Amino acid sequence: MAFARTCSVALAGVEGVVVEVQADLEPGVAAFTLVGLPDKSLTESRDRVRAAVANSGAEWPQKKLTVGLSPASVPKGGSGFDLAVACAVLGAAERIDPRSIADLVMIGELGLDGRVRPVRGVLPAVLAAADAGYRQVVVPERTAAEAALVPGVSVLGVRSLRQLIAVLTDAPVPEEDEEPARQGLPDPVSAGLALPGTGIPAVAPDGMGRPDLAEVAGQARARRALEVAAAGRHHLLFLGPPGAGKTMLAERLPGLLPPLTPHESLEVTAVHSVAGVLPAGQPLIARAPYCAPHHSASMPSLIGGGSGLPRPGAVSLAHHGVLFLDEAPEFSSRVLDTLRQPLESGHVVVARSGGVMRLPASFLLVLAANPCPCGRHGMTGDGCDCPPSAVRRYLGRLSGPLMDRVDLRVTVEPVTRSELTGPGARPESTADVAERVRAARERAATRLAGTPWHTNSQVPGHELRTRWSVVPGALAEAERDMERGLLTARGLDRVLRVAWTVADLAGHERPDADDVIQALELRTGVRRGAVRAGGWE
Repeated sequence: MAFARTCSVALAGVEGVVVEVQADLEPGVAAFTLVGLPDKSLTESRDRVRAAVANSGAEWPQKKLTVGLSPASVPKGGSGFDLAVACAVLGAAERIDPRSIADLVMIGELGLDGRVRPVRGVLPAVLAAADAGYRQVVVPERTAAEAALVPGVSVLGVRSLRQLIAVLTDAPVPEEDEEPARQGLPDPVSAGLALPGTGIPAVAPDGMGRPDLAEVAGQARARRALEVAAAGRHHLLFLGPPGAGKTMLAERLPGLLPPLTPHESLEVTAVHSVAGVLPAGQPLIARAPYCAPHHSASMPSLIGGGSGLPRPGAVSLAHHGVLFLDEAPEFSSRVLDTLRQPLESGHVVVARSGGVMRLPASFLLVLAANPCPCGRHGMTGDGCDCPPSAVRRYLGRLSGPLMDRVDLRVTVEPVTRSELTGPGARPESTADVAERVRAARERAATRLAGTPWHTNSQVPGHELRTRWSVVPGALAEAERDMERGLLTARGLDRVLRVAWTVADLAGHERPDADDVIQALELRTGVRRGAVRAGGWE
């Protein structure tokens, strides 16, 4: 009897379990049995591995072969186990030294010709291997840069099984040319990195496709709301007629957010790697992602789901970035209400027949809505034809519990002719506003040092009321609104959080009455008189 083992990783979302791949050879009729809860794509690896080994110049053992995936109780899927299965079989057949592969983690799909093809989820798989104590991994060459993002792990990128066998047997490593791409067609080797049906990536490569806030004419209040949202990570609603610039404003919000920290970058990259939307040639995402699903999106596409083990949805693709829901009332009410849990917890737990998956979903939500079905309610000229009941019913699709979690609500007025075509002063650029956002974030981080919170939106209301006090009497207006029933207890806490963000942007030690009034205007959408310079324009 001959036996060998090596390791690979089974992924459930962005969490991985190291799987021991064991191969056992016994005398008997030649057969290949794969056990350990493999799915269909993994079961088919028997034929892929056999052809890849034969086409790599190694002899396939003509004995009874059993390959076991342990722990057997964990569901396993995908083609990323091919490389580990092939090496375990070759180790059991003594084509390579079994000791040389016992402590290796191998991830990669094998083509019938022996080439190693990339797979999704390499980064979270290597992170799981590192957490389990493994320090050497073998991955496809195309994903070696992604795997190398994990500190303390030695990464070997290979193009073919033939190259790996040569490395393990101390033989000269053969040169392998990259598979030539056919003109006008996608690269076949990179096909494993894209998940069908996910559409375009949710993040633009650094330095490309970042719209500038200077391109937005007028809209002083909406621009101020963007700045406050970016500084404190406050959720935002834009309400206004078509063509007022709601989408333009939302698209410029990611540029105001600070660059991701190294830890945040790894989290975001891991989600995009699993989802198959990691931009080509960009192993690490360093800027806040932006995801804008269509209003016809289903609940699984927004929250996560699919057959078998769930896939990451839009809320996870927007992790540490911006989730923009344009035409928000057109979304299904059930779909919108599923956002309530991730808005509070920062993650989603999706249960399906194939298993339970926990995915990160800490995002900045931006909603955009027309005031009525026709979009002309409250406009001069050609007025709105919608009856009052239709207007109420339309905006009523945004439920009260969801809207109670939205800190900022701003009415976007139509741009005037003078603002659009006049020779007025050039609006501030994204870089100028982002600098103020960075300074405000630093003030908040200094104040919150030693706590589990990093931005004002994360601080519990009890802490704000008892640990960090405002200027005496500053909350008088907000308290009157609460007594009139215009604010809930949670609403008052959110006004307080926004007031701290306004104070951070203004450089104040703590919020005063004007800061609270600005926060109330942003929270309720009701103007409350003049605000000092530095607030509204």
